[in-house]
Amino acid sequence: MHAPIRLARDGAIATLLIDNAARRNAMSRAMWAAVPALVAEAVADPAVAVLRLTGSGGHFCGGADIAEFGEAYADAAAIAHSNRLIREAIEAIAACPKPTLATIRGACVGGGVAIALACDLRLAADDARFAVTPVRLGLTYSHADTRRLVLAVGSNRAKEMLFSARIVEAAEAARIGLVDRLWAAEAFEAEAARYLGGIAATSRPALRGVKAMVNAIAGGAAAETPALAALFESPFAGDDFQEGYRAFLEKRPPRFTAP
Repeated sequence: MHAPIRLARDGAIATLLIDNAARRNAMSRAMWAAVPALVAEAVADPAVAVLRLTGSGGHFCGGADIAEFGEAYADAAAIAHSNRLIREAIEAIAACPKPTLATIRGACVGGGVAIALACDLRLAADDARFAVTPVRLGLTYSHADTRRLVLAVGSNRAKEMLFSARIVEAAEAARIGLVDRLWAAEAFEAEAARYLGGIAATSRPALRGVKAMVNAIAGGAAAETPALAALFESPFAGDDFQEGYRAFLEKRPPRFTAP
């Protein structure tokens, strides 16, 4: 049975695939509702080092499925329920302790941009295009989604994107910080796979520690806390450090084993 959103695994990389290509991967309420459990599944699997989010059929995500809006926002209870599903899905991605990377081709619009911004990194093909369009529907982007947009591109650029709801082409998205890496469309799948594979081959505890450290600093931790000190100190007693420095001395790739 076809699942419009599902988790697939390829070695140490899990892929959360949005597979609703007939609607440019628009997200139904059922699809939003499925996201937290799928993310939790990837987090719980010790074989998974990195979580990738992507879309099928040449597009990343067209946002929430507007065909459902009549029912999804019919009254106050429906509005609260629909917005809760979307918020919980996006926050599950943002809270994932493992590295999350969005690989983006084609349309990335509205809630699709929110999904991409919830990831740690955004890798894009030069055929990607972005738009944040709530004003066209008489709406405002949520606080969490707006905050992530501001952190990525700055307050003035965020306002300009939100005010105009215009299409931002891939080259501009890379220039302003909305995209972290950009490759030609014809080479994108190979380049993204190489990049993801390189990250997945490193130490998994170190990846989680780096993410936790950066997130704490970005969240306002100007001074080191005991927990942040432990993030730095504890890996020195770990098996991956022993393997890492021995591999360096022996001039070979490390073989990290810690889950």
